Amino acid sequence: MDNQACPCGRGPAFEACCEPFLAGSALPKTAEDLMRSRYTAFARQRISYLKDTLWPKHQSSFDELATSRWASENHWAALTVLEVHAGGEADREGTVLFEAKYLSGGKLVTHRERSRFRKKSGRWFYVEAIAD
Repeated sequence: MDNQACPCGRGPAFEACCEPFLAGSALPKTAEDLMRSRYTAFARQRISYLKDTLWPKHQSSFDELATSRWASENHWAALTVLEVHAGGEADREGTVLFEAKYLSGGKLVTHRERSRFRKKSGRWFYVEAIAD
């Protein structure tokens, strides 16, 4: 049992928050849920989840080894959701603006991104980063 706070910053323990998504026992209901669970996948080294939740046409070019190496070399410090546009349960598309903070080489780095998400067959996928 994992009672630690979920890395996504939403509040509940990992097992009650993003763990069901990463384990494949539940699907994120919103674009924000998917974005938060993808951050958690980086923090928890669940790289296959990142590939599985990537828009299908991009999955074949996903470099699991490089992504795993990069994720493991950093310490994931915090996630802040700044803005959500659409991406609700009834939507087919949405965007999420967020900042992910991580320690890399002893320096705190802030990655700011507006991500596009799209739903296909009732399931949310990360499509791409778009200009902010």
